[in-house]
Amino acid sequence: MTGPATDEVPHEREAKVSVWPGFRVPDLQAAVPWMVPADPEEQVLDARFLDASDLRLLRMGITFRHRTGEGSADGRWTLKVPVPSEGVELDRLEIEVDGPPGPPPDHLASAVRGVLRGADLTEVARLQTNRTVVAIRDPADRPLGLLSDDVVSAFDGDEVGWRFREIEFEAAEGAPANVIDAVVDVLRAAGAGEPDNVPKLARALGPRALAPGDPDVPSVDKHATIRAAFQDAVASSVRRLLLHDPVIRLDAGDEGVHQARVATRRLRSDLRTFRTLLDEEALAPMIEELRWLGGLLGEVRDADVLRQRLGEAVDDLEEEADREAGRLLLDRVEAGRKPQLAALHEALDSRRYLDLTQALVDLAVTPPPLDGADRPAREAYPELASRSWEHLHKRVGGLGKHPPDAELHRVRILAKRARYAGEAASAVIPAAGRHAEAIAGLQGVLGDHQDAVVARQWLRDSIAADATAPEAFVAGLLVRDEEKLARTHRRQWQDAWEKADRKKLKAWLTP
Repeated sequence: MTGPATDEVPHEREAKVSVWPGFRVPDLQAAVPWMVPADPEEQVLDARFLDASDLRLLRMGITFRHRTGEGSADGRWTLKVPVPSEGVELDRLEIEVDGPPGPPPDHLASAVRGVLRGADLTEVARLQTNRTVVAIRDPADRPLGLLSDDVVSAFDGDEVGWRFREIEFEAAEGAPANVIDAVVDVLRAAGAGEPDNVPKLARALGPRALAPGDPDVPSVDKHATIRAAFQDAVASSVRRLLLHDPVIRLDAGDEGVHQARVATRRLRSDLRTFRTLLDEEALAPMIEELRWLGGLLGEVRDADVLRQRLGEAVDDLEEEADREAGRLLLDRVEAGRKPQLAALHEALDSRRYLDLTQALVDLAVTPPPLDGADRPAREAYPELASRSWEHLHKRVGGLGKHPPDAELHRVRILAKRARYAGEAASAVIPAAGRHAEAIAGLQGVLGDHQDAVVARQWLRDSIAADATAPEAFVAGLLVRDEEKLARTHRRQWQDAWEKADRKKLKAWLTP
């Protein structure tokens, strides 16, 4: 499948509070003078929600519904996918399509195929909402958001099972960053409950809807066993992959591909870290499949990095004519990315990928036998993680005075593995986290160097191909800048290495 362009997928910023039946909505304008409420409007919304029978979408924060009472006469399909955010607000991708009930639109159903992992979509709940909605604007008549006072009836068959009330504020696009906090503060002062972004559907379906998504990430501390530490490492990455799967399918920003690629790399790294305790032969097919998926993600991610890097450089050009020629170069990057993204989407829709994700969930939920599984992880991790550090140390020690770019790139890869091993151990050995942070500094410098090298080569190839004279001129300017950056990072990486190689920082690796 191919998803819509990034700028076609809006982000929903909202916060909710629970209130009792007799709660009176306070005068917002009296409390916050720059908020001007319009007259209230009444709506009756009837929503039917789709999910797997075990609610695996909802348990990952995804809701998929058809609702009447808004949009077209036939109703509207809505898919909401969570994205990471901070504070009281809930940030989600929201995709809406007008249409009748029945089978959902193909591109929306495809967006959740990875999280479903082969499970069928079925109706799991019906909610009817009596809504009083008030549009909020500022004194200059610019939209700030919508305040919705909802009385929700959850149906059990044809009968109402129970009712609840909540107030929701959804910020308008471009509204001030503090608008949600300001509204929540006023509602709380009037006696509303704490912000609680539990979806209406989860309230209606009860405890099983609030269960952790698959796989659950266990909580570990310094007393954790090897088995628990393995589960924590694997489950964290599998959840990262599944949470960002819909974002990739919708092509809704670069973070989906980036985080999914990180997940595949961490999984391979963690399996490498624990390999002496596992049946390597049994896990070899899974590692190979992760390499396959990581390769596809890597091609798109590399194009995203190049697009962002060159885009910033083009924007910094002084002459408009040069910026115009630079944008033509960016069109070339995008043209190269499209078939790579199409190949990735095709892979995500394949049985091969669904089998891989299910196998990864199974690996996290039911770990394979590990030698000494009940041994304290803090005793085992130094030995397990030391291998990746030793490989990095040996590689750096074998570099000459002026190592080739390819050798520095190899050091970066080994640094990433050592960092991941340290971060996995940090939950039980805090000192490992401090060492991993220093290794990340080395990885960052070498990553910046590699990005400059890749951009420089891509620009040279563009000049050698069929670039127009203006494009070639701009590419030459950018090549000069990338060469300068590459030299700068070459001078920096050894200092970063010395910081990561400090005796005090790496002492945790000694059992």
